[in-house]
Amino acid sequence: MELRPILSAMRHRKTGVLLIALQVALTLAILANALYVVRDRFDESRRVSGLDDDMVFHVSVRDKERDVTGAVTQADIDALRAMPGIVGASWVNQIPLSSSGNNSGFHVVPEFEQALTSAATYIADPSVIDTWGLRIVEGRGFREDETQLVDEEAAGQPKVAGVIVTRAMAQVLYPNERNVVGKTLYWASSAPIPIVGVVDTLVSPWGRSSWGGGDGSRTVIFPARLVGNSRTYAVRVDDPAALDRLATEADAMLAKRVPGRLSGGVSTMAETRDQRYEGEHTMINGLLIVMGLLLAMTASGIVGLASLWVNQRRKQIGVRRALGARRIDIVRLFVTENLLITGAGVVIGCGLALALNAAMMDQLELTKLPLGFLGVGSAVLLALGFTAVLGPALRAASVPPAVATRSA
Repeated sequence: MELRPILSAMRHRKTGVLLIALQVALTLAILANALYVVRDRFDESRRVSGLDDDMVFHVSVRDKERDVTGAVTQADIDALRAMPGIVGASWVNQIPLSSSGNNSGFHVVPEFEQALTSAATYIADPSVIDTWGLRIVEGRGFREDETQLVDEEAAGQPKVAGVIVTRAMAQVLYPNERNVVGKTLYWASSAPIPIVGVVDTLVSPWGRSSWGGGDGSRTVIFPARLVGNSRTYAVRVDDPAALDRLATEADAMLAKRVPGRLSGGVSTMAETRDQRYEGEHTMINGLLIVMGLLLAMTASGIVGLASLWVNQRRKQIGVRRALGARRIDIVRLFVTENLLITGAGVVIGCGLALALNAAMMDQLELTKLPLGFLGVGSAVLLALGFTAVLGPALRAASVPPAVATRSA
C-alpha cells in the first residue's frame, strides 16, 4: 500500500492528527514512568529485611523509673524466654522498617569533618543476631562479655568493644577489601572500633531513604543496652503459626510484670512492613487507576476520531470499493493511517517520558528510566491504537459500494 495518499489525507486533517499524536505522546510519557514507579515501589515493599520475618515480633514497654542497673530489663528478657514457644529475646534500640530510629555518620579515618557515609545505628544485645536470624558472612557474632550498659546521662562511657556491619556498609567503608574483619571505623569522636563481623542484610528503620545512607542497606550494630524508661524487645518464636498469639500474650505479660508500666505496643514484622509500605501500596493502586483511565481516554479518542473520519469519507470508501478495493484494503487503509499517527505520538512520547523521569528522579528517589519501560509502553500504545481503530475500520469496510456512493 502506497503511503502518499494516506499522508495527503492526513495533511487535510492536521488538527485531528495532531491531537491524537499528542494524546498518545502524553499517555506514553505518563504510562512508562508510572509503570516504572509501580515496579519500583512494589519491589521496595517486598525487599528482604535480613530478619526471619515470619518468626519475629517486637514488643515495647514504658516504666516510671529508669533501669540504671539493667536488672529490670534482664528480668523482662528472662520472663520472655521462659514463655513456651519463645526461643529468643533481645533488647534493641530500634526496629527495622518501623520508620523511627537513629542513624549516624561513620568514617575509616579519625577526627573527620564530614562522614564518609551515614548508617542506621542499631544498639542491641549480642543475642540479637540469633533472635533476628541475621546471617553472618564474615567474622563472628558478638560475645556476651562484649555487651555494655550505657547511661547517656552519665560521664565516662565505656569503650566500644566491636561492631558488626552489613555487607553493603562494608563495601562503602572499604570498597577495595575482600575481608573487612579486623578493620576499624570511627563513630563521631570515638576511638577506633574494630569490625568483628559482617551480616548479609539488615535493612534500616526507614527502608530505602536518604536516612541511613544509600538504599537503606547500610547499617551497623553495637553490642550494648541503653539505660532509659522505654524498652523494646525483639522476640523469636519457634512456630510461625503461633506468632500472633505469642505476641499478644507477651505484651500482656510484660505489661503486668512491673507496677505502673505502660504497654508501648506489639507488632509482628509483617505488620511493621505493612505499616511502613502503606503509602507505597496506596501509590501503586492510584497509579494503576490513573494508567487505566489514561488508556481508556486515549482509546476513546482514537475510536471517536476514526469514526468521524469514516463518516466524512464514505463517498471515498464507496469509490474505492466500486473500483475493486476489497474489504481488507479498506481496513488496511485506516489501520495504517492510525498506526502512523500513533507511531509519531510514540516517538514524541519517548522524549517526554525521559524528560519526566529526569524531573522525578530527585523527588521520588528513582534511577534513570530503563529503556525496557519505554518499549513496553510503546508496544501497549501501538496495540491500543490498532485495537481502537479496528472497529471503525471494519464498519467502513462493511458498507456496500452502492450505499456509500449515494451518501452526501
